[in-house]
Amino acid sequence: MSTSIKLSDELIAEARRYGAVYSRSTPKQVEYWSKIGKIAEENPDLPYSFIQEILIAKEEVKDGELSAYAFGDNHP
Repeated sequence: MSTSIKLSDELIAEARRYGAVYSRSTPKQVEYWSKIGKIAEENPDLPYSFIQEILIAKEEVKDGELSAYAFGDNHP
């Protein structure tokens, strides 16, 4: 379900610029910022780069790109 909301012209212009850089439409860029902002508010101790890595890892799982993680030092 989509809902129309009123956003400032400044925010839309910024979203358009950033979206162009990251190959996202303006609405998708606003959605992305919203998602990142929500995660950051819910997890204030996580740095932005870590949040990005979590989101990438979730997409990799969806795509079936899984590998086992070896704990500890496995060097002979």
